[in-house]
Amino acid sequence: MKFIDEASIEVYAGNGGNGAASFRREKYIPMGGPDGGDGGKGGDVWLVADRNLNTLIEFRYTKTYRAQNGERGGSADCYGKGGNDCTVRVPVGTLVIEESIDEDGFRTTGETIVDLNQDGMRFCIARGGKGGLGNLHFKTSTNRAPRKCTPGIEGESRRLRLELKVLADVGLLGMPNAGKSTFIRAVSAARPKVADYPFTTLYPNLGVVRVDHDRSFVIADIPGLIEGAAEGAGLGHQFLRHLARTRVLLHLVDLAPFDPEVDPVREARAIVEELRKYDEDLHAKPRWLVLNKLDLIPDDERAERVAHFIRDYGWEGPVFSIAAISGENCQKLTYALMDFLETQRAEALAETDPTEPEAAA
Repeated sequence: MKFIDEASIEVYAGNGGNGAASFRREKYIPMGGPDGGDGGKGGDVWLVADRNLNTLIEFRYTKTYRAQNGERGGSADCYGKGGNDCTVRVPVGTLVIEESIDEDGFRTTGETIVDLNQDGMRFCIARGGKGGLGNLHFKTSTNRAPRKCTPGIEGESRRLRLELKVLADVGLLGMPNAGKSTFIRAVSAARPKVADYPFTTLYPNLGVVRVDHDRSFVIADIPGLIEGAAEGAGLGHQFLRHLARTRVLLHLVDLAPFDPEVDPVREARAIVEELRKYDEDLHAKPRWLVLNKLDLIPDDERAERVAHFIRDYGWEGPVFSIAAISGENCQKLTYALMDFLETQRAEALAETDPTEPEAAA
């Protein structure tokens, strides 16, 4: 299945049904009076987050969604039937943005309406119109035979832009062929494509890393970045949006490139610069350095190569040296990630529900 993470759609809520103007006509009741009922309410359009979906590919083929109109009111005080709602299911992590047409006919992106980041979350994106009033509402002591009724109100309509940001705890960052896909295969059941040429990963992949029976986290692998991605080089940097929800980034560096003229330090700095150009908040996220492909370095040279890279790069954060293809030191890294994420979750929970010292006492 092709991975689609952007889509534009139009939604139309149902129109309200018109009210009816009628009079009661029965034998032996010559002055029955008005009995026109109200029109039915138009259906709403609802967006629902569904964890069983993982791409916006459905919206590539179907771009218009309409709820049912309300029925017209009837005689004998009969109200029109309300229109059925339209439910649009989207993947968990979908950002819904208002879209409009400017004076030149171009679509422009506006404010964010809702972030559907939880499974089962529902949001009414377009409300149906109210049904019109029948003439039974207009009878008075001086106007006992009103012929007035009102039309139904038109339902809301919107142009929307959907952007999918995958939900993951850990994001992988690095140059093409740094070993990101190999690493996610080593620590999870995900099986992304792996080959000996760059840009084998063309869309994000998610993997669940199970550290223990009841301890796990989700890791995201995105296509590799190269210098100049912000200007469109390689596959660009639009896939960085899928790292926006992560809590920590793993910056994988190929410590043993096939080309001897390639400088790993320069490539690592280029990746960080592309991250900064894309989003300062993403650049400020916690980032760990993972030096990969130790299996290609002789045992007696590994420590020196790692120390040399850290010294030239000027790195002071967490550092892990691994060989993803053989799984060397990968388990140590996953346990460290799990401990970090559990600490982050505990701190976030304490901030949202602080306990007063007096209450604790």
